[in-house]
Amino acid sequence: MTDLPQEPASRRVDRAGPEVMPVVIAIGLGLLAIGNLIDALRGNLPPRESADPRAVLLILGGLALLIAIIGLGGGFILATSALFVTTSAAFGRRAILADSAIALVMSTLIYLAFDRLLTLSLPAGPLERLL
Repeated sequence: MTDLPQEPASRRVDRAGPEVMPVVIAIGLGLLAIGNLIDALRGNLPPRESADPRAVLLILGGLALLIAIIGLGGGFILATSALFVTTSAAFGRRAILADSAIALVMSTLIYLAFDRLLTLSLPAGPLERLL
């Protein structure tokens, strides 16, 4: 027993803290996996599409760029922009300059939301230090 005073059960409020959300996600993913397994055993899954090796390589290259840019101190905005541009190219889009502009704006807004609103730090680079 502890020496701390205990609140009556009628006053106690159980709150869902940050440790609850990963459990909810894990349960949801587990249920989806079970449903997928049942469909597979019944033979209800649609036929697989063939993977385009160029698209897969572009996305893997984008992930490698993301890791390299963050590792070399380039920051979240540049790294995420590189991933966005390579992923859009993998999906067949060829407007690299427009995608770069969209990526810079979106990743800057995401960085500001995490940094200012949520007060969570993301990897900072030269662009993040200007904000």
